[in-house]
Amino acid sequence: MRSYDLSPLFRSTVGFDRLTRLMESALKTEDQGNAYPPYNIEKRGDDDYRITMAVAGFSQEEIDIVTQENALTVIGKSRKDDQASPQTQYLHRGIAGRAFERRFQLAEHIRVTGAALENGLLHIDLVREVPETAKPRHIPIANLGQSSTALPTGQAAN
Repeated sequence: MRSYDLSPLFRSTVGFDRLTRLMESALKTEDQGNAYPPYNIEKRGDDDYRITMAVAGFSQEEIDIVTQENALTVIGKSRKDDQASPQTQYLHRGIAGRAFERRFQLAEHIRVTGAALENGLLHIDLVREVPETAKPRHIPIANLGQSSTALPTGQAAN
């Protein structure tokens, strides 16, 4: 198990505490080995992303998707085990149906646009929507050397 001490970063930085918390949480989840359910993150365009999770055996009613601030949480609660017949005897049970909670940290201005469950895969579509105030603006440069109020040569003002 790896352990990194990020405290030296706190001594010389101001306002980056969120970044260091993200790094610490990423290192913690990496060490925990939580690989269920498996997922892909795709970049589909300049500002379009998709998270695809393998949630075989879960229905739409058993999955909750919650966004709050810059976090996306996908929660799966299987209700099939509660309803399983007492006569059911598994010789091999390889399809995981256990409950899960998967968290994703989203960058600023990333918004979830929709989700769909298809063939055991949960697709979550995201888009980056940068507000106009955060986009770069082109500032025109005025030419002060040429004045539009200048009179033609040889004419005097009254």
